[in-house]
Amino acid sequence: MRRSTTTGAALALASLLAVTACGSGGGTSSGGSSDAGGGPEPVVFWGSWSGDQVAQLEEQAAAFNASQDDYEVEYVSQGLVEEKLLTALAGGAVPDVVLWDRYQTSLYAPKGALAPIDDMVAADDVDLDAFYAPALGEMEVDGSLYGLPLLVDNRSLLVNQTALDEAGVAAPTTWDELKAAAVALTERDGGTLQRAGLDLSDPGLFNMFLTQAGGSLLDDDETETAFNSPEGLEVLAFWQELMDEGVYELGFGDGTDPFAESTVAMKLDGPWALATLDQVDGLEYSVVQPPSGPAGPGAYMGGFGLVIPEGAKNPEGAWEFMRWWTTQPENGVAFGEISGWIPANVEAANDPFFTEDPRYAAFIETMDYAQVRPSVEGFSDVEGKALVPALEQFMAGELSAEQALQQAQEQGDALLAAAR
Repeated sequence: MRRSTTTGAALALASLLAVTACGSGGGTSSGGSSDAGGGPEPVVFWGSWSGDQVAQLEEQAAAFNASQDDYEVEYVSQGLVEEKLLTALAGGAVPDVVLWDRYQTSLYAPKGALAPIDDMVAADDVDLDAFYAPALGEMEVDGSLYGLPLLVDNRSLLVNQTALDEAGVAAPTTWDELKAAAVALTERDGGTLQRAGLDLSDPGLFNMFLTQAGGSLLDDDETETAFNSPEGLEVLAFWQELMDEGVYELGFGDGTDPFAESTVAMKLDGPWALATLDQVDGLEYSVVQPPSGPAGPGAYMGGFGLVIPEGAKNPEGAWEFMRWWTTQPENGVAFGEISGWIPANVEAANDPFFTEDPRYAAFIETMDYAQVRPSVEGFSDVEGKALVPALEQFMAGELSAEQALQQAQEQGDALLAAAR
């Protein structure tokens, strides 16, 4: 799941907003043009997407512009959209609508950076049950809704089908099968790893393995960490077994895409990877749901949403664009055809375009049980500053499993306490 939380930007928000005169309708949209000529009202659309993705968003905006005569959406790419939004809030020149990681919503809404959309939802009788519930929940803060979920993703298991067929093994469905398949798919030449059976380069996937083991990231009150547990130790014991079997070595394939180059046989990755992999000559791969652990299946959901900043010049146009894109399934499917991203609208995600493609179908099936990360303030720091660094030390052999989780717990609990 792609995350772009900028801790420094979040910390700076309170001081920036202290000098901001917030309020709907106040300020001038950055990047927009005057409507003095009586044409469609401009809607300035910000996001961090760049490169080839700019054309994808521009094509979707053009489709909305052609569907009505009142508004004209213009996409403006911003490299660090959260930081740019902070600056815009301080200067009173905010965009009308922003595409961002849904996880950002719980960080920025309490500071007054976003406009609630409950009245708009009620006025247009929008069916919120049309969205994946966990994704919608990430747009809600303290009982108010601050945006609509747009796109969803999860990590499912990508497998090199050619390698599986040659090894005579089936795609794994459990941890035990995953270990057996990884061992069978690993290739060495004189002790030198030539093909890793399973990519273990991302310790951030601990959360997914933890839920498969029946554990939790935080306690029921979401005030303290809960990953230093028998379930957390079970995850690290499983990882250690895989490393002891030699299915992966730290640093293997660094600087390359080893799955695309067939030097990694299995990898947990998201739907964003498919467009690139489909361009690789000779690569035959498939996607299956992530293997179940001792407690059953488990996965985490990420993705993007659309929000309206407080002080947007044209919130009405922003809302019309959001509603058109997210609540009409055909428009979500159309963007899937353009970009390969899965809509957060359940009906759109279950369109034959996705479900009849076996690779996308696996991601859609995984959505049925995928959950979202805790949205409490400070948890992003728990992951980024406490948990993942400790797990990296564990994978490098610098800390035992017990030491790693204890260290992460102590640091993580302190971070949560400081954020309250």
